[in-house]
Amino acid sequence: MLLSLLIFSFCLSACGAPSSQTEENTEPAADTTESESRAETAPPRIRVEDENGNVVVFELNDSPAATDLYRQLPLTVAVEDYSTNEKIFYPEALDVTDTPTANTGIGTLAYYAPWGDVVMFYGEYSENPNLYALGQAVEGTDQIRNLTGTIQIHGE
Repeated sequence: MLLSLLIFSFCLSACGAPSSQTEENTEPAADTTESESRAETAPPRIRVEDENGNVVVFELNDSPAATDLYRQLPLTVAVEDYSTNEKIFYPEALDVTDTPTANTGIGTLAYYAPWGDVVMFYGEYSENPNLYALGQAVEGTDQIRNLTGTIQIHGE
């Protein structure tokens, strides 16, 4: 009888998991949730690509105008040369309320409110109170000047 009790006790203790093992199993789930949370708070990015394979990626700011542009994606629009330092395209009108003016130089993505065009700068420009910052190029800044024809714009 004593031997039966010992065997039974041994079997029961073998079935329980040590508390440290249980804690280890929950940690990866917490890491995954933290990674997902960081991804959700990362600034949105857009990818601009022309029919020749030129690609520029812009990181958008958190302004109402940038949010309006992002909500219009995907877009297929004509890109045009304007002046000697910028390419432009025409989305639907953007809300510039509480949107900062653009002043960061080459690689700036901006919205020129009077004409309703989005501007991608590949050269320096002068500040203008009607030019609103949407974001900044984070990849392919040197490709802005090469964009031609029809461009595809998608969120990343």
